[in-house]
Order: sequence, then C-alpha cells, then structure tokens
Amino acid sequence: MRRRAQRSVVITNAERSQDDQLRSRQIRYLIMMSIRALCLILAAVLVTVKPPLLPLWLIICVTAMILLPWLAVLLANDRPPKEQYRLSNRLHHRARVEESPPNAITPAREPTVIDADE
Repeated sequence: MRRRAQRSVVITNAERSQDDQLRSRQIRYLIMMSIRALCLILAAVLVTVKPPLLPLWLIICVTAMILLPWLAVLLANDRPPKEQYRLSNRLHHRARVEESPPNAITPAREPTVIDADE
C-alpha cells in the first residue's frame, strides 16, 4: 500500500465549507428574488400613477422579472471552481516545476517550526 504524502494546508488557501457556500448561494438567491418582487410592485405602482415614458418603465420591469429567476437559479447552483482549475494554483505549480531541474536530487531539509512559547 502506498503512503500518500500529507501536505499541510495553509489557512489562506483553505476552501470555504460546504455550509458556508450553500448559505451564501441561498442569500444571493433570496436577494435576487426580492428584487423581482420589487419590480412587480413597482410595475403595479407605475401603472396606477402613469408617469411619462410608462411603456419604457414597464418593459424594464417586465424584463427584470423574466431574467431574474433564470439568473438566480444559475447563480444559486454555481459553485466555486475546483482546486485543479484555479489559475493561481496552476501558476504556483508551474513555478515549482520550473525551479527544480527534472533529474536533480534535492536533500531533505528540516521543516520550520514556529512555536508560540519562544
């Protein structure tokens, strides 16, 4: 059985938890659907008030009411990109590969330990 090398995780590179991702997507969906409801209310108020350029305002409101649910669902189902597709990780990996020659033997060095007691 092969033993996999355990790499330490730097907190700045750690992914957000699934619960945090879901919560942010739910909030985004709720905000977009609230904007849709406000567009419906605004359209009803505009029809009763009859301001100048009423058809233009109604077209804007109706377009928003049609597009917002579609966009809300797309964005609510969207997840952050997987680790292998992130550009920063590709660049870091490429830099590490370019730093070391292909057949070079590098001596193992002691890891740096930062202790709070010192």
